[in-house]
Amino acid sequence: MDKKARRVRNEDINPCIEESDASQKCLDAYNYDKSMCSAYFQRYKNCRKYWHTIMVQRRRDGVRPDMPTAEERLEILAAIGGKPY
Repeated sequence: MDKKARRVRNEDINPCIEESDASQKCLDAYNYDKSMCSAYFQRYKNCRKYWHTIMVQRRRDGVRPDMPTAEERLEILAAIGGKPY
């Protein structure tokens, strides 16, 4: 696996691996008919938007790293009662 692919699959860097995998699985199941997978795409976009907002806020607050680690994200999601997207 090349460096970029490893980064995409790294849970500490990419918080939306689950949503990405679900989108890809849907495309595979429906022979790449994108109209059948719009709900999966929207969930992925919402996930990216949510974590991007968190990352920007942490950057403003001077918190490092900008993106919470996988463990921190689980704690954040548990505190708000699940995924908001």
